[in-house]
Formats: sequence, C-alpha cells, structure tokens
Amino acid sequence: MQTDRLAQQIQFIIEIDKLKSILRQTLLVDGSRRENSAEHSWHLALMAVLLIEYAPAGVDLLSAIKMLLIHDLVEIDAGDTFCYDLQGNETKAEREVQAANRLFGMLPSEQGAELKQIWHEFESQETVTAKFAAALDRLQPVLHNQQTKGGTWQLHNINREQVERRVKPIETGAPELWTFVQKLLDDCVAAGYLNPQEILPSVETTSVM
Repeated sequence: MQTDRLAQQIQFIIEIDKLKSILRQTLLVDGSRRENSAEHSWHLALMAVLLIEYAPAGVDLLSAIKMLLIHDLVEIDAGDTFCYDLQGNETKAEREVQAANRLFGMLPSEQGAELKQIWHEFESQETVTAKFAAALDRLQPVLHNQQTKGGTWQLHNINREQVERRVKPIETGAPELWTFVQKLLDDCVAAGYLNPQEILPSVETTSVM
C-alpha cells in the first residue's frame, strides 16, 4: 500500500517537471528570453517570503507559498493564457478545471484533494491569503516589464488603462504596495515603456474626386 502511494507521488513529481516547458509572455529581467511558468512560481514564492511584512493582517505565509507554487500547475495541460488575450480567457477557467482534475487526481486521494483545495482557494480569491498571493502574481510581471523597458507591453501595444485593470487586485491584496505600483506605472509611462492610452490603428482615407 505504501509502495503504491509513493509510486503515485513520484509520478506526480515527474509530471510537474513539464511546467518548466510552459513559456509565459513575460521576458526575463535581462531580456534574453521568455520566462517559464516554473520560474514564475518560484519567483512568486520567494517574493512572498520577502514581502510578507507588507501583507494585510491574517495572511498565512506558508499557505501563500503553497498557493504560489501550485497555482500554475494547471498550465501543464491548459497552457499559459496571456492576460490580455480576451478570446483565450473565455475558455481559460474550463481548461484549467479539467487540468486540475487530471493532475491532482494523480496523487493519493487525500493529498490530491488538499492540493486541489489550495489551487481552488487561490482561484476563488475569497481569503486574505489568496488575495495577497494574487497581488504578488500581478506585481511580478510589472517589475519585469519595467526592467525590460516595456517588454511585452511594447510587443502587444498595451496601455496604462489595461495594466491598471490587471494590477487592481494589488490594491486590496497588498494595499501597502499600491502606492509603489502606481508610482512605478507613472515612471514607466514617463519613460515611454508603457503607452498612456490606447493606440488606435491608423485609418487610410481616400479623397473623393
């Protein structure tokens, strides 16, 4: 019985190595390549350790770390959906639920149920810990885009309003960081890294004779 349990756990450990192959849109800080989802999860977990002093009362650090290490495992099946991809985000939730069922179903039942619950807590955004974890998830790409002089913002013509909507969870999940984020976005606009408003495609007009 113990052998079967260990076999399931080892198989799951091997399976989640696939997260290292899931590329995100965000560039590494040095701009050399896109980061993968495993790197992203590691970065967020360490951010939680370093920035816990800015967390609202009641945040459980260990739970936040678990969420940040687990929340993107579903991308092994569902892929990484670019946050500004409106069409892709229409089916994101369904794809990720299916992925969660398969991946966490590989583990011994009580362990799989525990990890799935942690993933669900992050997705539901109902607890103070989940909101703090989500705030860090929104902050990290902003830092990368600032460091790469616009990075994916420039590649996809993203504007300040779009980023504001995306990072809004920071205001409630880590309110002590909100002023810092606003200043960072101001600086990015001033430096030309982020469009202050939507850039509309030019319309060619023909003269009427």
